[in-house]
Amino acid sequence: MLSIKFLWEIMTAKENGEMFTQLTLEIFKLSGMLNNEGDELTKEFGLTSSRWKILGASEMSESRHTVPQIARTMGQSRQAVQRLVDVMTKDGLLNLVDNPNHKRAKYVELTPKARKIFYKLFDKQIPWAEHCSEGLSHKELETTLKVITMISNKLSKE
Repeated sequence: MLSIKFLWEIMTAKENGEMFTQLTLEIFKLSGMLNNEGDELTKEFGLTSSRWKILGASEMSESRHTVPQIARTMGQSRQAVQRLVDVMTKDGLLNLVDNPNHKRAKYVELTPKARKIFYKLFDKQIPWAEHCSEGLSHKELETTLKVITMISNKLSKE
């Protein structure tokens, strides 16, 4: 005979799985919307949200990063990031710098032109972020960030 505790655990696991699926679908939707918004914010600088992410991953890091490291930070494939880095290098936005720890994996650095664009975008993004967060409490945002970070950390370890 099945215990009530066991049945409760099965039901809760199923409910959690369904809720996680709903959360995932909403995150997919939100991700697309954020990419569109990012494309709109960056349009005047001839960038896309994907290129802006690479600028941010490079500039906001405390140390230099290689393409594979940037890809991991962004949750993207190395190949996708490499294609963007190659184009951005040709466009004069990035420099590839020798890495003493690896012959082929060079460090990615912003050029002065890209750094200037990045900080203009940073200033432009602040009022946009304030507008998007209207009506949400600091605690709600903090809890959401914590949960999404926990899920991200769990998936990155698998």
